[in-house]
Amino acid sequence: FLGAGKPPMYGDYEAQRHWQEVTYNLPIRQWYFNTSDNNLMYWGLDYPPLTAYHSFVCAYIAKLINPDWVALHASRGYESQPHKLFMRATVFVADLLVYFPAVILYCFSLKETSTKKKASICALCILLYPGLILIDHGHFQYPLSLGFALWGVLCLSYDWDLLGSVAFCLALNYKQMELYHSLPFFCYLLGKCFKKGLKGKGLVLLTKIAGTVVASFAVCWLPFCTDMEQIMQVLRRLFPIDRGFFPFQDKVANIWCSLSVLIKIKNIISPQTQLKLSFAVTFLSVLPTCVKLTVQPSLRGFKFALVSCALSFFLFSFQVHEKSILLVSVPVCLIINEIPFMATWFLLVSTFSMLPLLLKDGLLLPYTVTMLAFFSVCLASFTILEKTSAEDLQLKSFSLSLKGYVSWVKSFPRIVRSLFLLSIMLMGVLSLVSAAVHPPQSLPDLFPLSVAVISCFHFLLFLVYFNVVILWDSKNSRSQKKIS
Repeated sequence: FLGAGKPPMYGDYEAQRHWQEVTYNLPIRQWYFNTSDNNLMYWGLDYPPLTAYHSFVCAYIAKLINPDWVALHASRGYESQPHKLFMRATVFVADLLVYFPAVILYCFSLKETSTKKKASICALCILLYPGLILIDHGHFQYPLSLGFALWGVLCLSYDWDLLGSVAFCLALNYKQMELYHSLPFFCYLLGKCFKKGLKGKGLVLLTKIAGTVVASFAVCWLPFCTDMEQIMQVLRRLFPIDRGFFPFQDKVANIWCSLSVLIKIKNIISPQTQLKLSFAVTFLSVLPTCVKLTVQPSLRGFKFALVSCALSFFLFSFQVHEKSILLVSVPVCLIINEIPFMATWFLLVSTFSMLPLLLKDGLLLPYTVTMLAFFSVCLASFTILEKTSAEDLQLKSFSLSLKGYVSWVKSFPRIVRSLFLLSIMLMGVLSLVSAAVHPPQSLPDLFPLSVAVISCFHFLLFLVYFNVVILWDSKNSRSQKKIS
C-alpha cells in the first residue's frame, strides 16, 4: 500500500484503519470534531455518516479478533500481515455483498443479453475492469457507494422507483462524490412524474419519492441531528471549500489541472471564485443532457446521462481526485454491451489516467496484467474492432444529418479504428516511459502531467461523443422500455 511504514501518515490503508479506531473508541458526537483524541489533521473522517457506520462495524469485528488493531492512539500506523489480511477481506466481503450481485443481476436482466452466455460475458468484462480492481484492492477503498448506485440503476430498470431512490440515497450517504450521479437520478424520476401527469399519478409518485428520500436521509443522519452544530461540522468535513481547485498534489486528468500547465489558476483566482467558476461551467455542461432526460425520460437515456453528467463533473467540478474517474467508468460499464468499442476504449483510458497514482502505490505489475486481461477479454468477447460503424457507435442519426455536408462519413469506421490504435500505442509508450525513465530534474512532473493532459484530451472527446449520442438519439423519444 502507498505510504506503508512511512510516518507520519502511513497512506490510505491507515486512513481506513484509523476511521475504525475513531468510530469504535469515541462517542458519535466526536467523530467529526477535532479533539485531543481525534486529530482531524491525521486522517480525520471526511465522508458521510454511512462510511462512519461501516467503519464502526469493521472495527467491532476487528476488536473481537485483535484489540490492538483498533486501540485508541496506540494503534496508529499499525501494520501486520494478519491485519492486512483482515482489511483485504473486508473489501472482498463488501464486493461479495453489494457490488458483485448488482453487476451480475444487471447483466442477466439486460434485454440485449438474451442468452446466459452473453450475460456471463458482459458480467465478466465489467468485473474485470482494471480501474476498480486496482483502486479497491491496491490503493485500498471500499466499493459500497458504487455498489449501492448500481442497485439504484437496477431497481429503476424494473420501475421500482422507491427502492431505487433508497439505494441511491445509501450511495450518496456513503460517499459525497455520488453527487456526480445525482442529476440523472433526479431528472429521470422527475421526468417520469411529469409523464404520468402532475395532477394525478405523477403527483402521487413524486410525493412518494420525496418522502422516501427524506426518510432515508433522516435515518442515516439521525445520530447527528442532536444540534445544528453537529450537522454543520459534518458538512464542513464533507465539503472543504477553502482548499480550492487543487486540494491534492497529484495531477488529475480534468480541465483545471490541464489548463494549469499554461495558466496558474490558483495564483490568480481566489478559492471562492474558483468555486463559482467550476459550478457555472459544470452546470452549463450537464444542462443539455438533463433537459433532454427530463423531457424525454427513458431508461436508455438515463444510463447514457449517468456517463455524460459524471464525466462533466469529473472534468469541470471543484476538488477532483484521480480515482473519481471511477464514478464515470462504472456507468460506462453498464453500456458496454451497447457500445462495446467506445466503452472499452474509455475504460482503458480511465485506468491509464490513474497511472501516476498507481505507480506511487507500487502497482505497475497489477496495472499491466489487469489492463492486458481486460483488453483481451473485450477484444475476444465483443470483437470491438469490427464494431466501429456509425450504427455500432449509436451515431446513425447524427451521421445522417451530416451526410450532405461532410465527405469523410463513409471512411468513419477506418478513421475511428486508426485513432483507437494510435491511442493504445500512446498509452502503452507513456506507461512504459513513466515506469522506467527518470524525468529531467528541471521537469519532475513531466510524465504525470503528460498522462493527465493526454487523458483529459481523451475525456473531452468522449464527453462530446456521449452528448451527441444523447441529443441525437431518436430512441430516447420513444416510450420508456424495461430492460427485462
